[in-house]
Amino acid sequence: MRTSVSTKGQIVLPAEIRRRDDVEPGQEFDVERIERGEYRLVRRAPATNEGVVDWLLDCPEKGFFAPIESESTDTL
Repeated sequence: MRTSVSTKGQIVLPAEIRRRDDVEPGQEFDVERIERGEYRLVRRAPATNEGVVDWLLDCPEKGFFAPIESESTDTL
C-alpha cells in the first residue's frame, strides 16, 4: 500500500490497515528509525484503565452501581 507525507509532516495509515487492525483515532504509535529511509511504526499499548470513565458514564441510570456489604478479607 502506498501513502504520502502531508505538508504538515503527517502520514495517513490506509483505511484497509486501520480496519484490519482496529486502529482508532487518538491511538498512539512509536516511530523507530531503522536506517535512512526505513522506519518502523509500533502501536503503543493503551494506558491502564483507559476507557473506564467513559464506561462508567454510560451506565444506564444514576445509582446503577450500589455498594454491597461484605466482610473484610484482611485476616485471610
